[in-house]
Amino acid sequence: MRGYAIGDRVSQPQYGTGTIRLVDEHHTVIDFDEHGLRRFATGIVKLERSSTVEPDKPPKRTRKKASPKEKASPKEKASPKEA
Repeated sequence: MRGYAIGDRVSQPQYGTGTIRLVDEHHTVIDFDEHGLRRFATGIVKLERSSTVEPDKPPKRTRKKASPKEKASPKEKASPKEA
């Protein structure tokens, strides 16, 4: 699997086309167009170069921070009922 760099477009038989996000001697991480991020063993992954253009992906959604809760007022003690 020599000759691939971060940002290269590749095709893998099972997952289709994607973009290489990380390459080192042990692992290759590819962000596939339809299947998301997948990690492969660099020495055994079968890839082919692809000339397809990376599709626009929607921006990642971030969680809204919870607004601080107001302190609940302490429950007033009920006075004993007079009988």
